[in-house]
Amino acid sequence: MIALPLIVLAITGSPLSMGIAAALERLPILLQPLAGVLADKLNRKRILLFCDSGRFIISGVMGILYLLGNLYFWEICLAALVMGILTQLYNTSQFASVPKLVRKKDLQLVNSINTGIFQTAVFIAPGLGGILISIYNPGIGLLINSLSFAMGFLVVFSLNLSHEKREKGSGWLAEVKEGFVFVIKEKPILYTNLAMLFSVFGTTLFITMLVVHLKLTAGFSSAEIGYLLSIGGAAAIAGALLTNFIKQAFTYRMILFTGGTIGGASIIGFGLADSFVLLAVMNAIGTISAAIMSTCIVTIRQILSPEQLVGRVGATSRFMTWLLMPLAALTAGVIAETFGTGHAIVIGGLIAVLSSFIYLAPSLKAIN
Repeated sequence: MIALPLIVLAITGSPLSMGIAAALERLPILLQPLAGVLADKLNRKRILLFCDSGRFIISGVMGILYLLGNLYFWEICLAALVMGILTQLYNTSQFASVPKLVRKKDLQLVNSINTGIFQTAVFIAPGLGGILISIYNPGIGLLINSLSFAMGFLVVFSLNLSHEKREKGSGWLAEVKEGFVFVIKEKPILYTNLAMLFSVFGTTLFITMLVVHLKLTAGFSSAEIGYLLSIGGAAAIAGALLTNFIKQAFTYRMILFTGGTIGGASIIGFGLADSFVLLAVMNAIGTISAAIMSTCIVTIRQILSPEQLVGRVGATSRFMTWLLMPLAALTAGVIAETFGTGHAIVIGGLIAVLSSFIYLAPSLKAIN
């Protein structure tokens, strides 16, 4: 989160370069339908292990090259693309694995805990990473990132994740189509996907320029950036763990609309703020909203998807919602290079707020 943007800035000094690298990392989103078929046909545990080992090697090699002074921007772009492919495949297989490990009635609670654990890492790592990078070198951050994938490999290896061999299907294209047909017919999933399509475009403008904005525009040190992101991570933990209680009092429809509106408004506030306290508060509000919404959307997809389609439904939904992420990342770089990072972030927030109104679609009344 911190090391790579700082490395790109150190090598190129350009926000546009960060936009290009981020766009390449997100380009494999276009392969999501294929990833869904793989997650439903192949051994998911082996897929997870393959992706973790690949990311361990790539991140480690990048860190070593930067420490030696031999890392070039084209190498970062190539690594970002391959890392993006592995991450997309990993996320799809992980999403499809959760319903095999827990009871269906516990999915909301488990997804809340899962998101909370993930955000705990987001809480601890940026502050620690910012301090280490300010004292040593951003390359150290990539080496630590590499070791984290090795730890992930060992944890996944310990899981008792069974694989049921499926009968030979009617072909990859037909299976991809089956996932799209189901999502289009299942209106609650379809409308949440449409809302997320535009919301993700807006938040990608924000996320792509987040560290760049704090470094170039706000003038923060690596340690200060780390502290600010850690505060956001702490807020996201609270949001994730509160989701299960919030769900008992409100419908998914109300939670998603409110969270989307507040989250988008916080991005606008972040783009306009100029002090550490205000930036931290805006980021915390946004991460709380994102954690709550993410948990609810994942649970909706898992609950409404039959087991034999869960991988493809997750992948199809990611494809539909993340389709514009590469364009958004590149657009963020262009806007920031031309008008400034704050303009890119404010525009992203406006788009996110407007997209939240799609959650008011009548079909979402059907899910409680």
